[in-house]
Amino acid sequence: MRSVVEEYLDDLHDEAPLALHERVLAEAERALLQTVMQRAEGRRVVAAAWLGINRNTLTKKLQRYGLDN
Repeated sequence: MRSVVEEYLDDLHDEAPLALHERVLAEAERALLQTVMQRAEGRRVVAAAWLGINRNTLTKKLQRYGLDN
């Protein structure tokens, strides 16, 4: 993850990053959701339990990232 952030900052050259914290957290959350949903074989109840969140919260997060196939 650190190397991805460093690469992003390098690509900006002299420009200041905008909303870096939000971007990094969103990318990490998206990757986490994709991986857990795949391992849980699409079973939202199982994935929500693994993540320690409510199934409805999981559904909202999946929708936010366009992962609610």
